[in-house]
Amino acid sequence: MLDFFAVITKGGLVLWYFQDAAQQLKTSIDAINALIRNVVLQERGGENIFSHGSLALKQHLDNEFDLLFVAVYQNILQLSYVDKFLLDIQREFTNCFREQLRQGFYYESFDFGAEYKRILKQAESLTKIIKAEPRKPRTFEESEKSKKTVNSMIKHRGGDQVQPKKPSKKKEGKSKKQECNNNSKGSQVEEVGEEDDEEEERENEELVVNGSAVEENKEDDVTALDNNDENELDEETLRKNREKMFGKRSTPKAAKINSTKSPKPTKVKKGKEGTVWDLGGKDSTSLDYSSKSGDSTRSSLRPDFLPDQSQIGTLSGNVRDMDMTKDESKKKASSGGMFSMFRGLVGGKTLTEADVTPVLDKLKDHLIGKNVASDIAGKLTNSVGEQLKGKVIGTFEGVTSTVRKTLTNSLVKLLTPGRRLDILRDVMEAKNSGRPYTMAFCGVNGVGKSTNLAKITFWLIENNLRVMIAACDTFRAGAVEQLRTHTHHLNALHPPEKHHGNYMVHLFEQGYGKDAAGIARHAIDYARKNNYDVVLIDTAGRMQDNEPLMRALAKLIMVNEPDLTLFVGEALVGNEAVDQLVKFNRALADHSTSAKPQKIDGILLTKFDTIDDKVGAAISMTYITGQPIVFIGTGQTYTDLRRLDAEAVVNALMS
Repeated sequence: MLDFFAVITKGGLVLWYFQDAAQQLKTSIDAINALIRNVVLQERGGENIFSHGSLALKQHLDNEFDLLFVAVYQNILQLSYVDKFLLDIQREFTNCFREQLRQGFYYESFDFGAEYKRILKQAESLTKIIKAEPRKPRTFEESEKSKKTVNSMIKHRGGDQVQPKKPSKKKEGKSKKQECNNNSKGSQVEEVGEEDDEEEERENEELVVNGSAVEENKEDDVTALDNNDENELDEETLRKNREKMFGKRSTPKAAKINSTKSPKPTKVKKGKEGTVWDLGGKDSTSLDYSSKSGDSTRSSLRPDFLPDQSQIGTLSGNVRDMDMTKDESKKKASSGGMFSMFRGLVGGKTLTEADVTPVLDKLKDHLIGKNVASDIAGKLTNSVGEQLKGKVIGTFEGVTSTVRKTLTNSLVKLLTPGRRLDILRDVMEAKNSGRPYTMAFCGVNGVGKSTNLAKITFWLIENNLRVMIAACDTFRAGAVEQLRTHTHHLNALHPPEKHHGNYMVHLFEQGYGKDAAGIARHAIDYARKNNYDVVLIDTAGRMQDNEPLMRALAKLIMVNEPDLTLFVGEALVGNEAVDQLVKFNRALADHSTSAKPQKIDGILLTKFDTIDDKVGAAISMTYITGQPIVFIGTGQTYTDLRRLDAEAVVNALMS
């Protein structure tokens, strides 16, 4: 039973709706708004069912009049007739109000209640008939097996009686040969042996005369051929071959016994030479840079360390857009190349599924080749196919160019953030409320969480913000030391002398083997008391299937409630990105005791400079979570931090 049904324009105007008396209107409206926000606006039409709480929603697009038909029902129900019901409603509604829709009279009344109830009754009655008449199994008397007798099921060869099998000629020859080898078993065996010897002599004579014999059994042929080869070789040749064979075996041994080893010249072994380091004539004592005054803040810094001053001032303000090469930035989707076979003008024609399917199949393979997950590529092309069904194209528009243009627009919408991304503004708002702005970084092992955390730290201190780094990776050896090294380098780039004697970066660490959630909580409290603006929480890398570590991550997120939870992922992965994001989100929801568990809020895509134009991981990650890509890591220096350019990525993807 359907709880709610609505006919909506793409502009958001409700033309007609039906509501079940038992269903609250606000619940259905919230579910439809979530469908429009997460599916329609983000071009996710390839998904079959959209779930919102306890409700399931199915939608169908009418591209001729830009209408959206939505059916809402309880998620626990398995209604098999909804897809056909949506098609029937769409066909009936457009036929009844075709002229009104064509002229754009959307504010007039649409009386569709009687037709809706009739079509719904037909769909439900058809389902009841199918369920009411299950196929019953036949009884034994009704089956054909009951009519057969025992004699009719026995099959004979050549008649009613079973004919004995005749032994084959090959087996008969084998048995005779075996009997010949047993001469002590009686006179019958001797007679058979004499017959066998006569037969062999007769066959040998035929082989000598004719040079070949008919192959009747393998054993006799091998014997005859061996005899023939021995006759062809004379005794002199055999003697020479034997001498050569025995000579090869005996010569190395004799030579080994008689030969005397020549003495090798003795080499004087040199001792290990000392390594000459490039110290400029200094000795090892010159490498001791430890402070004798007891100041631990700058004890690991060399006095002559000169940071790269060219990096200072390069990241003030918002993060810059991606640096695309000229060739990549000018790449646009063209109708040639691999799609030239579908080039052809079909102007003034209404597109059908048969028209767009060949182009969509090629586009799907193209997306997979650009590192888009195969499942995501299929859903994207299905969504484009749904948008183009029933669309009328112009006279000078081709099918390929129309499909590619539609897919390009869908990908740009998918990568464009659906909310405001202004971290600097959010930091200032949190600062005005008397608390630090917190960001947590999570992801699998080796994706570059600590390195890109240092890049974001440099960007924040470039904007005159004090940063506290919480070393919550208490599992990996060297994780705290890595963050300590970054802290020293960043403080060297922005020394306290330029900021009224305040260190811009501080590392909060409590060693290894401690509770990560407790360390993050203490770091946030310390930052609040000491007027730090931002707290960056570094977590341990963990695989998505490691339940204990995923439970610990969920605890850290639930206890500290960061303002932004970033998933750090590599741009190199394909299908693995889907599995990682799905399981990370699921773990944060399943292992949290909160009524509204906090999930991943954004994505940090690393190693983007290593993939050339295979940028499909950005599409896969954004499609799965619906969350934007906040940062992109493109290199090894602190300034290699960029903001995603949706159009540049899509152009590289479609090239």
